[in-house]
Amino acid sequence: MTTMIDSVAYNDPNTDQGSRAAPMSPADAMTAVLLIAHGSRHAPANDDLHELAARLSARGAYSIVEPSFLELAEPDIIAGGDRCVVRGATRVLMIPYFLSAGVHLRRDLTAARDALGERHPTVTFVLGPALGPDPWLDRLVVERIQQTAATHAGSHLATSGSADETSGVEPPRSQDASTACAGAASAIDTNGSKE
Repeated sequence: MTTMIDSVAYNDPNTDQGSRAAPMSPADAMTAVLLIAHGSRHAPANDDLHELAARLSARGAYSIVEPSFLELAEPDIIAGGDRCVVRGATRVLMIPYFLSAGVHLRRDLTAARDALGERHPTVTFVLGPALGPDPWLDRLVVERIQQTAATHAGSHLATSGSADETSGVEPPRSQDASTACAGAASAIDTNGSKE
């Protein structure tokens, strides 16, 4: 099943994978996507968001796609929003790379949206929802369970690190829509704390 959102076709994760960009409308040409992650002191965790921004930009649905971080990494949300405006955006879709609508989304990202609106009163800033709950995340968790079980079949050693840290196995990187969910999930410490 395919759903149309802002002139972009998104495929139902239960029937097929990936997404295909529809031709860009004139309104979309002035719409930017500002991806927002928490940020980490561990640079490779931040690289995931930069790589996602590059992949989304390459798909061509939006000509302006910028990464940004709430804290601990650059560019911060204000700088990312400013970059969107400098590149010609008249509307900025602020997309949280957060699994749930916690305090950061409700308080901090809302405050950043309001601050950007004050800095750029002729530009519309729209804050989107968290990534979850969503059926794609459900499917991704099931895939990670299966991967972990297969990787550690017959092992009696329990570990507290992530699968890639403890097994020496590099997590798979795909180009389908679940990549965004995978990157967000991999940036979460297993005990629930920030990096």
